[in-house]
Amino acid sequence: MTSWTPASIPDLTGKAAIVTGANSGIGKPTALELARHGARVVVAARNADKGRAAVADILRAVPGAQVEYGHLDLADLDSVRRFAAGVGKLDLLVNNAGVGMVPRQETKDGFELQFGTNHLGHFALTGLLLPLLLAAPGARVVNVASDAHKMATLDFDDLGLERGYRKMSSYGRSKLANLLFTFELQRRAQRAGADLTSVATHPGMTGTNFFKAGILQPVVGLFLKSAAAGAVSSLYAATSPDLRGGEYIGPTLKRLTPSRTARSEEVAKRLWDLSTQLTGVRFDEIAYS
Repeated sequence: MTSWTPASIPDLTGKAAIVTGANSGIGKPTALELARHGARVVVAARNADKGRAAVADILRAVPGAQVEYGHLDLADLDSVRRFAAGVGKLDLLVNNAGVGMVPRQETKDGFELQFGTNHLGHFALTGLLLPLLLAAPGARVVNVASDAHKMATLDFDDLGLERGYRKMSSYGRSKLANLLFTFELQRRAQRAGADLTSVATHPGMTGTNFFKAGILQPVVGLFLKSAAAGAVSSLYAATSPDLRGGEYIGPTLKRLTPSRTARSEEVAKRLWDLSTQLTGVRFDEIAYS
């Protein structure tokens, strides 16, 4: 295990960061530490009251921090587009927000909720913000995934899970999509010669709303770590100079090995093409010729 801690974060003055889902869970301490080290941070969240409360908490902890709330509902592609249109500069995007362990529901655009929010919403957001990221030297995209991806497969003939829905397997499928997206984004950036690093993290089991609301909470509650501890992998991925694109960082900051499916370039390209079709968002700057 590395001796890296959030105190190791370099000076981020002049850097602009967005953390989705930063009103709670591991997103909030992620935003806090980025702001503490000088970054201008947007707390991107669906609930305005909770988002503004998180901003107030960060300002109390770091008086004078450059932090603001931005309304973003990843389950609504119109909201994603409105949010992205208001961003003027960006060096770091932490795709942290997510839903899990919920009954089958659909997003505003008709996608199964966990897949639509955790993957398609972040895919669209990243694509819409890509020109800003490519304009920033050393820009990074951090996707918060999970080892829950190892229990999942992608059925491209039933992405809406209309023929069978289970809460946990649906969550794992969305996390598999996060990893496939991470690695394909890195491959495309490298092929285009773009100065962009795309990495993924697995925070481990943390005391976030995911488990507090889930049926597993009574069983795993004693083993959960704090949200601040869970944020360490995201912060390391977002700021460490030792990181290489396409890596998957675990809760002890070790490089993890994703599943064979997550490493499949064929599956990743198929998912990318379908995600482009479903969201209408293209990554023209790094498109395959």
